[in-house]
Order: sequence, then structure tokens, then C-alpha cells
Amino acid sequence: MHRAQAKLRIRDATSHDLPAITDIYTDAVLNTVATLDTVTPSLASRAEWLQHHGGRFPVLVAVVDGNVAGWASLSVWNDRGAYTHTAESSVYVARTHRKRGIGTSLLAALESRARELTFHVIIARVVSTNETSLKLVRGAGYVDVGVIREVGYKFDTWLDMCVLQLILPCIPGK
Repeated sequence: MHRAQAKLRIRDATSHDLPAITDIYTDAVLNTVATLDTVTPSLASRAEWLQHHGGRFPVLVAVVDGNVAGWASLSVWNDRGAYTHTAESSVYVARTHRKRGIGTSLLAALESRARELTFHVIIARVVSTNETSLKLVRGAGYVDVGVIREVGYKFDTWLDMCVLQLILPCIPGK
């Protein structure tokens, strides 16, 4: 077991975690295709984002040695009523904490929470060249359901988006 895993704690995010969440996301925006966002987030914009989460759409943080090493969230997939039991997952790990199992732990915790919240489907959208994220979600049981060709343009390159899903046993109303 990696040292990071031995001291890893996953919990619900609070407003105190926003600087670290913002820093991790900023790095992803500026340096990766883990997000197709091209605007560097402000602390205020991440605070507004966090306000739209919680309850049915949690944000979790992975804490290692007292510091936020990564975060994960469930978000609204579509606001139309029939999509009530579908959510989109996101996972981001700080550059200095990658390759230590933190993303896997966050995704497992997110799935557990999704089961508690009676979600039936979790969707992940991953750029086709993002091998690490594809390995992560496929390893968690997500299956490929399609590719949207050249849907994003970042770093002077057209990017294909893989859509994957995880189906959970859920019976609405029970």
C-alpha cells in the first residue's frame, strides 16, 4: 500500500476546501484535457459551483496528511425529470498526488454515495487521448457507450469525447 493510501481520508467537501479544489481544477484547465474548460476558475466561481452541489450531488475530497489531494463530484446530467436517477461523475487529483490510487478511491467513494442516493446511471465523459482517466473509469466498471468526434478544441487540437456509463441497481421509490 502506498504511503498516501495509508493516510487517505475521503469526506464531503466544505467551503474551507475551495482553495485546494480551485488550485487542482486550475491545473487541469491550464495543462490537461481532463476538462475541456478553457477559463481559469476563480475562487468565487468555484464557491458558486460548490453551492450548486451537496445533498443529491455531493463533492468529496481526498485528504492526505491534512491536505486536499483530490476531489470528485456528482453533477446533474440533465435537468429534465426523467433523468432524476442519472448523474455525471468527475474526478481530479493534484499533480503531486497522482499515481497513488487516490483517483480510484475517490471514484469508489463516489459510486458508494451514488448508490445511497439511488442513482441508476453514472455518466463519465473522457477525452479519447486521456488514457489515465479512461483506465480509471473502465477499471471502476464503466463501459464505453459512444464517442463524440471532434467535439472539443483545446491546445490547438480537435478532441474526441468518449462517453462511458456505470449502471447501478436502483429501483425508484425504494
